[in-house]
Amino acid sequence: MNTILDFFLHLDKHLGAVISEYGGWTYGILFAIIYAETGFVVTPFLPGDSLLFIAGTFAATGALNIWYLCPLLIAAALLGNTTNYWIGHKIGSRVFEEPRPRWAKKEYFDKTHAFYEKYGGKTIIIARFVPIVRTFAPFVAGVGKMTYLKFESYDLVGGTVWVLICCLAGYFFGNLPFVQNNFSVVILAIIAISIAPAAVEFIRHNLNNRKQSDGAA
Repeated sequence: MNTILDFFLHLDKHLGAVISEYGGWTYGILFAIIYAETGFVVTPFLPGDSLLFIAGTFAATGALNIWYLCPLLIAAALLGNTTNYWIGHKIGSRVFEEPRPRWAKKEYFDKTHAFYEKYGGKTIIIARFVPIVRTFAPFVAGVGKMTYLKFESYDLVGGTVWVLICCLAGYFFGNLPFVQNNFSVVILAIIAISIAPAAVEFIRHNLNNRKQSDGAA
C-alpha cells in the first residue's frame, strides 16, 4: 500500500526517472499504463488522471512532445475501453455467477450500475473522470449488451475529452511554481476531484434508501 501511495504522490519523480532511463520508449510505457487502466477490470488501481496530468507537465518542459502524447494516449484510452467492452460482452456474465472471482467486488458493479441508472449511455463519458467506475463502465456496458456503435460514439467523446483535459491541464499549469512546490497536494486534489462524483452519488443513494426505509416504516 505504501509503495502504491508513493507512486501516486511522487509521479513527478517516477516519470522523470522513466524518461531519463528509457527516452522515447516512455511513450510506449504511458500507452501501456493508460490502456491497461481502462482495458482490464483487474487493474483499476493504475494511475489515470494524475498520470495524464504529470505527462502533460513533462511535455511542457520539452521532455515529451505534446503533439505525440495526446493522440497516443487518446488511442490508448479508446482501445482500452473497447477491449474492456468486448471482454464484458463475451465472458462478462460469468463474473456474476458464484463463486465470484476475488477481484469482482460487488460494490464496484453496484456503483457502476447506479451510474447507468442515472446517466444512461452518458455514463461512458462521465465515468472517464471517476476512478474505479472508469474501469468497470465499459465492462458493464459489454455485459449489458449495449449496442457497440452506441458505446463507441460515447467512448470517442469521453476518451478524447478526458485525455485532452488532463494532459493540457498539466501542460499549461503543471509547471507553475505553486504546483511544483505543492505537487503531492495537487495530485491528492486531482484524485479527490476525480472521486467526488462517485462519493456524491454514493451519499445520495444512501440518503434515498434511508428515506424509502423511513417511508416504508
